[in-house]
Amino acid sequence: MSARATAVYPESPAARDRWVLARRGLRRRLDPRSAVDGLVEREPNEEGRPEPVATVFLANRECPWRCLMCDLWKNTLEEGVPGGSIAEQIRGALAGLPPARRIKLYNSGSFFDPRAIPPEDHGEIAAVVGGFDRVIVESHPALVGDACLRFRDLVSGRLEVAMGLETIHPEVLPLLNKRMTLDQFEEAAAFLGREGIALRAFVLLGLPFLSPDESLRWARRSVEFAFERGATAVSIIPTRPGNGALDELQRRGEFQPPTLAALETALAEGIALDRGRVFADLWNLGEFRHCPSCFEERRQRLSAINLLQAVVPSVSCRVCEGQG
Repeated sequence: MSARATAVYPESPAARDRWVLARRGLRRRLDPRSAVDGLVEREPNEEGRPEPVATVFLANRECPWRCLMCDLWKNTLEEGVPGGSIAEQIRGALAGLPPARRIKLYNSGSFFDPRAIPPEDHGEIAAVVGGFDRVIVESHPALVGDACLRFRDLVSGRLEVAMGLETIHPEVLPLLNKRMTLDQFEEAAAFLGREGIALRAFVLLGLPFLSPDESLRWARRSVEFAFERGATAVSIIPTRPGNGALDELQRRGEFQPPTLAALETALAEGIALDRGRVFADLWNLGEFRHCPSCFEERRQRLSAINLLQAVVPSVSCRVCEGQG
C-alpha cells in the first residue's frame, strides 16, 4: 500500500467529501435535550494520581468536516440544537452518574463550532460544570481562538482542549480529509500554551494507505510530536471500520484495522517516551478482531496500563499465542 490517493479515492477535497458522504449508513435518532451517553472512569491526573472523570457525550449538529476515518457522525443531529439544550443534556447526564472531579464534554466534533454548541449557551454550560476542577472539550485546530479564551474565563476549573492530531505522516494526513496541516496544529497548540489552556491530543493507530507496521511506526512518531508541542496527555485511538468509507478501502486492501497486539505495542512505546500521560482508547474495543479466549484479560491489561502509566506483564494465551 502506498500513501497516496488511488483511482477509488478522489484527489480533491470536495470530491472526497462527496465520496465519504455517499458511503454512509444511517445515523441514530437523537433527542436534542438528552445526552447521547455518560460515564465515569478513573484516569491519572498530571501528578499520576487516579481521579474519577465524567464523560458526557453531547447530542449536537454534525461537524462541518468530512474526515475519511470518522464514524462520530452516527451520533449527531442534522440540525442545530435549541438554546439551553446542551446545558440540559449535561445536567441530565450528571444526575445519573457518580461524583467526579473532572469532566469531558465530547460532542463528536468541535465544542467551539457555533453551529454545534451555541456560543450564547457557554455561560449556562460553564455554570453547570462549575463544580469540576477541570473541564475538557474537543476542537478542530481551526476553531481554536478567542472562543476558547471566553469559555476559559467562564469556567471555574482549568480548561483543557483535546485536538485530533491523527498522524504526522506527510502524505496520509492530507488524505484523511481533515482539512488540517501540521502547521495549523502547532499554531493552535502554541496558542493554548500561551493562554494557560491545557492540551491533549488524539493520535490514530491503523491508518489507511499504510501497512500495519508503518502505521504503528507513525503512531509512535505522532505521539512524540504531540508531546513536543505541549500536550500533557495523548490518547491513541484504534481506527474503527464501520463508517462506510473505510469499509470500502478495507475491501480493496487499502486499510487494515489495527490488532490488539498493535494497540498494546503503541501504548507501551508511548509510555516509554516518558513525556506525559498516554492512553489507549478502549471504547468499542470488542468491535476489533480479537481472540475470545484472551480478549477480556487483554482489555483489563490495557485498562491497568492506562491507569498506572506503567507497562504490566503481558497476557499469555495458548489459543492465539498473544498475537490476536
